[in-house]
Amino acid sequence: MTRIVLHEVGPRDGLQMEKQVVPTDTKEAWIRRLMAVGVDIVQVGSFVHPEKVPQMADTDELFRRLTADKTSAAVLSGLVLNEKGLERGLACGVEMFCLGASASETHSRKNTGMGSHEATQRIVAAAKQAVTAGRKVQVSVQSAFGCGFDGPVPEHRVLDMVRAYLDAGLKSISLADTAGHADPAQVERLFGAVFALDPTVECTCHFHNTYGVGMANIFAAMRVGVTSFETSFAGLGGCPFTKVAAGNVATEDFVHVLHRQGQRLDVDLDLLISIARDVAAHFGRDMQGYVHRTGPIAAKELA
Repeated sequence: MTRIVLHEVGPRDGLQMEKQVVPTDTKEAWIRRLMAVGVDIVQVGSFVHPEKVPQMADTDELFRRLTADKTSAAVLSGLVLNEKGLERGLACGVEMFCLGASASETHSRKNTGMGSHEATQRIVAAAKQAVTAGRKVQVSVQSAFGCGFDGPVPEHRVLDMVRAYLDAGLKSISLADTAGHADPAQVERLFGAVFALDPTVECTCHFHNTYGVGMANIFAAMRVGVTSFETSFAGLGGCPFTKVAAGNVATEDFVHVLHRQGQRLDVDLDLLISIARDVAAHFGRDMQGYVHRTGPIAAKELA
């Protein structure tokens, strides 16, 4: 059985839409607990302008704190959208750079101030610099399955961006459903087309649950060979620059399903649930995830 890779993006994608800025000490405590859960990668934050995304203003400081005395095996990732962000990430100890450009022209301009083609070229150049610096690198196609502004995104645009990444020697590639428009058939078709370009590509998927099909899309991706998944504790999330922002598939929900299938039993589901409950208490509202509210199906019930 192929090992599933879990990339927790809650500290970045989960918090970037929140109006209530989370204190740095609180974020650090949540991230340290996430690092102890047993997930493979934790996305600490993004290197964006603090006026545009105030929640990410302390990303550099968080990386400095978390890497200073690190003993966890979890890789610490950070999102970068331009060269300046790469410089900041290299300076503060980012272990894995996630660099992305959008296949939607409107979303690209709202998110980066550039069109898709220019953004892709700059991301490729920055990714090569990160590789040269000896860091892990993942590149992504945002709005790969549709856009709240532009509607359907032609699949050839997505595949052209994937080709640009592959031509640059970048083989860890994520397709992100930024607007939550994906459906399972589309997911299987598009990831299948990516694997047809290069069967050795390391594919990751990132699904927002805007219309309630995020988990179904995850398993559609799994059916065609995707093994790496980005999810968010408590189902938090949403891009500030998309039309209808909604959360990600909840990490604890996904891990709960994996446990029922006998996969990733090394991940501490109880700790994940406790983090989600603490996050819900911090914000004082119900979160989008399910299992932190219902509780998991007990092992004895599965026997």
